Amino acid sequence: MERIIKIGTRGSKLALWQANFIADKLKNQGIQSQLVTIETTGDKMLHKSIAKLGSKGVFTEELEIQLHSGAIDIAVHSAKDLQAQLPNDLEIIAFTEREKVNDVLVSFNKYFTFDESQKVVLGTSSTRRIAMIRHYFPKVKTVDARGNLQTRMRKMEEGLCDALVLAYAGVHRMEMESYIVQYLSTETFTPAAGQGSIAVEASMLLDKEIKQIIREAVNHYPTEYQIIAERAYLKHLQGGCSVPAFALAEINGDQLKLHCGIISLNGRDIIREEAAMDKDEGEKLGEILAKRVLENGGERILNDIKRQIG
Repeated sequence: MERIIKIGTRGSKLALWQANFIADKLKNQGIQSQLVTIETTGDKMLHKSIAKLGSKGVFTEELEIQLHSGAIDIAVHSAKDLQAQLPNDLEIIAFTEREKVNDVLVSFNKYFTFDESQKVVLGTSSTRRIAMIRHYFPKVKTVDARGNLQTRMRKMEEGLCDALVLAYAGVHRMEMESYIVQYLSTETFTPAAGQGSIAVEASMLLDKEIKQIIREAVNHYPTEYQIIAERAYLKHLQGGCSVPAFALAEINGDQLKLHCGIISLNGRDIIREEAAMDKDEGEKLGEILAKRVLENGGERILNDIKRQIG
């Protein structure tokens, strides 16, 4: 293919790593590409928490504008950063193979232990992680730690916190695994929908043949089955980036099991639901569990969250 694919990406080290990862996969199939760096609202407004910025497209909106204009052919995102409902003329055409999905504790103190009997301060910018810490470890203090991974590590070094709570995938991709002091169980710290995978987004107007070539070069089908179910849950829950919802799907043969739920911002109330269906019915499974969560108290939690964050 003669055409050079323009890849839109944020400018952080992690975002560029992810964009280059996609570029390498395209190159392996003989496809040339070029990176186009775009600054997003989430990158500019580092003094505000994610919840205060709103829940739609904090890290994606500007890239999607460029997709609409045709300035870029595809946009590369951390799958967990994508809003549940995409604009009607945009679509996700590929998901990369998933890394470990766990949240992890990262610290410069290799002997750090997560013991709530001590005065421990954890840094995170995720409403989900803050709520889960409040639920499972109510005596532990949290502080807002926004910025890219390098900025957060610097803040921790300057004394902001004892440890950071991060997604394993980002720590691994930035070759900082030596600072991981604990893997948090997915049974308690269930991850955000899509955590651990890279998503490739495109305009529906992009040439179908080009889309299929990109998809064949990048997409990991077991991961796609999982994240389709997780995102369907999020979509029908109508939860955005500022809502502490969680979802994790697993494949066993032809069966897809989805564990998902929502937690109140203060961590007091948590609702979990789980079910399994054929792996081709991920959309339906996500919708069924979203309805179940809402009926079992999730709607009240969601309304409380919306009132609190405005």
